Amino acid sequence: MELAYYSDYAVRLVNSEEPARGKDALTSVEAVRALFGGNQSAGRRATDADVTRFRSVRARLRAVFEAADGGDETLAVDLLNSLLLEFPVSPQISGHDFRDDDGRPLWHMHLADHPSNATAGYAAIAAMGLAFHLTEYGVDRLGLCEAVPCRNAYLDTSTNRSRRYCSDRCATRANVAAYRARKRLEADRTASTGLAADSAQRTTASGER
Repeated sequence: MELAYYSDYAVRLVNSEEPARGKDALTSVEAVRALFGGNQSAGRRATDADVTRFRSVRARLRAVFEAADGGDETLAVDLLNSLLLEFPVSPQISGHDFRDDDGRPLWHMHLADHPSNATAGYAAIAAMGLAFHLTEYGVDRLGLCEAVPCRNAYLDTSTNRSRRYCSDRCATRANVAAYRARKRLEADRTASTGLAADSAQRTTASGER
């Protein structure tokens, strides 16, 4: 498993809340366990106490994305470093579950955590994954969706650093909204031009009398 894969842990946690819409999916221990995805053994460690702890880590991870999205590179790095210091991991070489055609292990890097609770384990993996993504691709590859009121976090892996939305759905919605706004502006301009022309004609007619 590539270390950059773990950055998805950070995105999943941040996007479990939509502040602008007043939505929060992180309301139960089951929701916490679901964030672990296929890592079910780690998820089983979660308890009710982890709900509050996960929310705290989520706010700190969102702050990293907000700083990066706002162009404050130093702050984004400082915030992420504080998470890395608080939630350390141990990189290990692993070959489990992955075999080549000859049945030999496909060795890869794996993050082994030694957590005191489920939150510590998840936060360690999420922070390290995000750190690898940041150092590999740049701070400006951490973004927040521009489709109002979404603001979900995303990781830009496009070749030309052009990503602005968290999903195709948000991109489509934003494009439709922009198109409709242009049409309204054009209609307003046409109406204004028509009114001005009518006014000019009335003025001319009045002068001729």
